[in-house]
Amino acid sequence: MCGIIGYIGSKDATPLLMEGLRRLEYRGYDSAGLALLNGGGIELRRCVGKLANLDALLGKQPLKGSVGLGHTRWATHGRPSEENAHPHTDCRGKLVVIHNGIIENYLELQGALAGKGHKFQSETDTEVIAHLIEERLKQLGADRAGAMPNLREPMLFEAVRGALSEMRGAYALAVLWSEAPGCLVAAKTASPLVVGIGDGEAFLASDVPAFLEHTRKAVFLDDGEMAVLTAKGCSFFRVDGKRIEKTPTNIQWDRTMAEKGGYRHFMLKEIYDQPQAVEDTIRGRLFPLKDGVLEREAGLSADVLKGITNVKLLACGTAHHAGLVGKYLLERFAKLPAVAEPASEFRYREPVVSPGTLVVAISQSGETADTLAAVKLAKQSGAKVLSVCNVLGSALTRTSDYNFYIHCGPEMGVASTKAFVGQLTALSLLTLHLSTALGRLSDDDSRKWVDEILRLPGLIRSALKLDAKVLELSRKFYKKEHFLYIGRDLNYPIALEGALKLKEISYIHAEGYAAGEMKHGPIALIDPDMPVVAIATDSRVTEKVLSNMEEAKARGAILVAVHTEGDKRFERLADVSLPVPKVQEHLAPILSVIPLQLLAYHIADLRGCDVDQPRNLAKSVTVE
Repeated sequence: MCGIIGYIGSKDATPLLMEGLRRLEYRGYDSAGLALLNGGGIELRRCVGKLANLDALLGKQPLKGSVGLGHTRWATHGRPSEENAHPHTDCRGKLVVIHNGIIENYLELQGALAGKGHKFQSETDTEVIAHLIEERLKQLGADRAGAMPNLREPMLFEAVRGALSEMRGAYALAVLWSEAPGCLVAAKTASPLVVGIGDGEAFLASDVPAFLEHTRKAVFLDDGEMAVLTAKGCSFFRVDGKRIEKTPTNIQWDRTMAEKGGYRHFMLKEIYDQPQAVEDTIRGRLFPLKDGVLEREAGLSADVLKGITNVKLLACGTAHHAGLVGKYLLERFAKLPAVAEPASEFRYREPVVSPGTLVVAISQSGETADTLAAVKLAKQSGAKVLSVCNVLGSALTRTSDYNFYIHCGPEMGVASTKAFVGQLTALSLLTLHLSTALGRLSDDDSRKWVDEILRLPGLIRSALKLDAKVLELSRKFYKKEHFLYIGRDLNYPIALEGALKLKEISYIHAEGYAAGEMKHGPIALIDPDMPVVAIATDSRVTEKVLSNMEEAKARGAILVAVHTEGDKRFERLADVSLPVPKVQEHLAPILSVIPLQLLAYHIADLRGCDVDQPRNLAKSVTVE
């Protein structure tokens, strides 16, 4: 949520900043703005709504300069409005700040600053930061005539550092001061921030795609770190002022991976990217099975594996649904007690965690605030943490003891699709290797599992052929206001995920339930206007799900069945049949979710919704 972009160099900054903001649109926002150093002063352009509105404003009131900041805001404090949009200024308009996160003690700080004569123009917590820095600059003597120009940059650095010491909360922020035109100062705690190092220029952003076209050299800031960006190079510090060395990461993503590639929306492209996403997730990870891969790839040695007594899978939203599938797999095959729960709940109770606990933290972005906080809590209790993550160098991967990257490339749509399938694949691989290493899976069964995993990309391509049929179904259902999704065992989390996809992008009320729980309440909702989507691929509970579908049918429900190809029972019972290819039971969720993603996409598109940027949602949830 919120997008930060900064540039310092010799090029015209406005198009670079706007391009960066467009590549950050997936994060979700409701207003946008730019600030550029221009002729010794700072000029701002801000507006409510999409970047097209800011483009139009810049067409009427252009900005010129080679140093600047840009921001897309997702409202937390104060309604979406021009005065609440970033960047925010100090009293004199000589200093601007952009910020992602929440300053928890901003009211206390605001009151103290107002008592010193500071005037506030917005309802935001961010504006307080600008005035805090302004006050610190005054204390350093920066407002006195004759202050030496060569001290301006150190003064700004110290003023920002001093302001940080007074703030409580989460922040990624960038500061531009007209009297120190040769630098940008940035800092980060709990919200993502990455520096791009170019040739005679430097970038600052919330995420790598914002500057990937211009440089692949990226430095990810850790919590409690600061950066000073200049056209000649970048310096990195801890908030105590001590200088540190940071090694740039060479980003391997191709820029075109973040483009729509001819598809109507990023979400549709990413649904069709899933065969490749699975191929990238499994590449180089299937052999050897008994030892080597977990240690080579994730750093999990045989001794660590043998010491695991239980597993906790922590995540939020879609990643939590992947964790639920992982729980079933780990208990069934690795014979380890496993619990999957929302990270936001784990962090606020008193969980029983021991040195024998392996915490599997799952996140597409690696920046989800609740997941990061849950991981830190688990580590304090002695647990080891393995991340399943898509973003190299993210906060989660830097915090975790071991990392298992899914390598799906940038996911731009807010509603996760290919990352979810990548997470399911990674958890399947993790279970396979862990079960084999612990001697819980025979060589023959391991080989069969590998053979099935290798078939997955082709099977997903076959499942995607349902697209036309799902579109036809969507045309009949897109005006419905309520859906019920049901499933059992491994397909129960897929019912939850199908319902989540529909509600988050189409705004239709949808619920996912364990099919056996339908009689304990949800059956009261069923009537002839209620579509019931049953996920019922071949499994040991298939007949149970058939019985649940019969119960729904008897109450007049419109039945949609996602089932294994060739099972005539569902074709006879359901009003609409969506057959997916046959695969081993434990891999079926990777296929059964495909038609549910397509259903959510087409219904949302038919309803005229903003598929890639649904209202009130953000891609990376960096606040509680």
